[in-house]
Amino acid sequence: MELELRDRIVLVTGASRGIGLACAKAFAAEGARLVLCARDPEVLAAARAQTGAAASYAVDLRDADAAARMVEAVERDVGAVDVLLNSAGAARRSPVDELDASRWHAAFDAKFFTYIHVIDPLLKRMAARGSGVVINIIGSGGRVATPIHLAGGSANAALLLATAGLGAAYASRGVRVLGISPGLTDTDRVAEGFEAAARAAGISVKQARAQSVADIPIGRMAAPEDIAALAVFLASARAAYATATTFTLDGGRNPVVL
Repeated sequence: MELELRDRIVLVTGASRGIGLACAKAFAAEGARLVLCARDPEVLAAARAQTGAAASYAVDLRDADAAARMVEAVERDVGAVDVLLNSAGAARRSPVDELDASRWHAAFDAKFFTYIHVIDPLLKRMAARGSGVVINIIGSGGRVATPIHLAGGSANAALLLATAGLGAAYASRGVRVLGISPGLTDTDRVAEGFEAAARAAGISVKQARAQSVADIPIGRMAAPEDIAALAVFLASARAAYATATTFTLDGGRNPVVL
């Protein structure tokens, strides 16, 4: 299937590892002109080498001004962004008894505001041009509350609402806003979650992982590439009627109707 993404300018945040890197590679395979953003300059440089990206920017997106300057630099130096894929930041998982005000704030800074700080200036530019796609990698924790992911899940829930609301608000101006909510995905971030689950339950990390995977009807965690495959489709003209919604990819773990 031809997705018509060749030479489209795609900005991927959180592009240095995990789902973000998998998405960057998938867009590169479709011939897109990639721009990568992440915090760690060394890891980001390795990701740029792997993907052949046109440019990369080492930025802490928790800083709204730094994020806005990055957007301005991308559009000045590379060109108008056609697709924004947000995968930056992740809230640290912790048992509920370890939560305090600082961890709640950190969760929203890491997951919610790292997205909003890029979405806000870029979405307005896209609307002025009359075209663009924003895809947010969110997480199923925004719909299903778990005691080791309450702070991060709350940030995800806020992103779900922002995705729906912004998608509806900007649809008439030619911009689509969508989300993908992965369930358990084989990344370093999820591995940290197993450590928190093990502490909370008083079991080994290996047991925590086995118990979690046993709850997935499809029989395995997602690979980052599973998420990336949906992302490139949603960014393409083949999904032109999709907006203001989030797609859950959890292997059937939470078979609910919302």
